[in-house]
Amino acid sequence: MSAGIDLENVCCDFGSFRAVDNANVAIRPGEFFSFLGPSGCGKTTILRMISGFIEPTQGTIRIGGKDVAGLRPNQRPTALIFQNLALFPLMPIWENITFGLEVRGVDKATRRRKADELLKLVDLPGAADKMVSQLSGGQKQRVAIARALAVEPAVMLLDEPLSALDLKLRQHMRAELRAIQKRTGVTFIYITHDQGEALAMSDRVGVMSQGRIQQIADPRDIYNNPVNGFVASFVGENNVFTGTVQNPAGGVAAFETALGTFRARLGEQARGPGVKLYVRPEHTLLSDAAAPENSVPVTISEVSFEGAFISVMGNAPNGQLLTAEIRNDGSATVPAIGAAMHMSFDPARAAILPDAAVSGG
Repeated sequence: MSAGIDLENVCCDFGSFRAVDNANVAIRPGEFFSFLGPSGCGKTTILRMISGFIEPTQGTIRIGGKDVAGLRPNQRPTALIFQNLALFPLMPIWENITFGLEVRGVDKATRRRKADELLKLVDLPGAADKMVSQLSGGQKQRVAIARALAVEPAVMLLDEPLSALDLKLRQHMRAELRAIQKRTGVTFIYITHDQGEALAMSDRVGVMSQGRIQQIADPRDIYNNPVNGFVASFVGENNVFTGTVQNPAGGVAAFETALGTFRARLGEQARGPGVKLYVRPEHTLLSDAAAPENSVPVTISEVSFEGAFISVMGNAPNGQLLTAEIRNDGSATVPAIGAAMHMSFDPARAAILPDAAVSGG
């Protein structure tokens, strides 16, 4: 059984500091939802308000349609997995998993059966009688998930649980977590600063900055259609041009910069001061001759081999460093350092965006 979570105008203040400002989000039952943002943006505070460890200063939190104001953590249908997994080293794995059931008075035979079922679910059959010290980092992670699932929560809350793992194991555990979530149907709310984790696992992502939710959308939309400069810059890399909007019409505008006037898609509310033009390196093309539009002459200054792609950096006439990516398909021509080339981009692949919304607290 899973439950939806609704946050309505939720704020959290610590003295004069507003950690979360007017959060509004409806998380669907059975959804894998991630809050993504840098340290200090308020994402863990939201998780702790949902779990009951912190009460909101104002606003309403509903779990399964029920207002949970005043309910303690153990009275809510949630289970929380911390960065520190907090497994008990002197207990065998099966007792670690069913500790919450033991506290509730469940008999030993029932607890053992439940542990065996959950170990199969997390792909650790036969590990029941092992000790924590005998497990790898990824296996410990699965035990923590099994322990959380043992109490049959409607909502699983995960606070950067993969941050201590190495890259390969982290990538493997992304797939494992997603598979477990699909098998159980439990609502997962995941906290991370790692865009790769959020984009790879989530049904939807809420990007946060300075206490405010900047955008909520599915991973493809977050990446391809960011609503503002913060989302564009935090989720992926960009070439950024400063300038002013000219002649907006039909969702497209000219953008006047020190390097010339470019055409690009015009984001919502991107007509005031502070707007910038964003172009991702993979959407930037390299050529020997200038393109008909949106073209900048550059002198190649650095070439970096990144495995699946080759990153090529060039200095524009005003000194700005621009980056293009070339797919490493075996046939790509890599420019030499010092070569004079042109970087260009399709107007449909570039966006004029406003700055991030900031907290008013």
